[in-house]
Amino acid sequence: MKYSPTTEANPLPYSPFKSCTVPRPIGWLSSVSEDGVENLAPYSQWQNLTFDPPMVMFSANQYPDGRRKDTVINAEETGWFVWNMATYALREAVNISAMVLPPEESEFDRAGVTRSYADLAPTVPMVAESPVHFECRYLSTHRLPGASTVGTIDIVYAQVEKIHVADEVITPDGRLDIPSIQPIARMGYFDYAVVNETFEMKVPGSTPEAEAGLQGRAG
Repeated sequence: MKYSPTTEANPLPYSPFKSCTVPRPIGWLSSVSEDGVENLAPYSQWQNLTFDPPMVMFSANQYPDGRRKDTVINAEETGWFVWNMATYALREAVNISAMVLPPEESEFDRAGVTRSYADLAPTVPMVAESPVHFECRYLSTHRLPGASTVGTIDIVYAQVEKIHVADEVITPDGRLDIPSIQPIARMGYFDYAVVNETFEMKVPGSTPEAEAGLQGRAG
């Protein structure tokens, strides 16, 4: 089976596109508007860009009526947002926070999670139950038009200015205990995956700096 997605109809009952680039890390992003309205939403198009300094990106599709996502607008207006690690224990809260709520209703309250607040931007809320947070300083937005209103995206770039890691998820040798944290990731359709097992493969000839995550490596 093969087809050209821009010119041919998908021959399968469900689109295979989002099920091919998997698993995708979840950008569970919290932000606040200039008027103080807090927001929490998950984005499955989220990724790190580089490590020196650490930079990240996420892309947000518009709503069908052409409105841009609140997280994008909040980041542009205030200059900040926070990434909260999505875990298996928090999976229901992550899913609930994806709902489109009226402006007067808080995703934090609907999802039943506790607020804490960022150090560098004290008005920006964070999910206290999440074991890892990135305080992200907004850099820029790049807009790409789609073939439909909802297909148009805002790609937001940011620099990570502060990293929070809960002490209890750090192993004695100073690594994150990923099998214990159990991050969740987005698959295609309505499917998710959980990381509860890892294995190690060192690149032949890799340096101690690379092993410590201080130096780039291919891929």
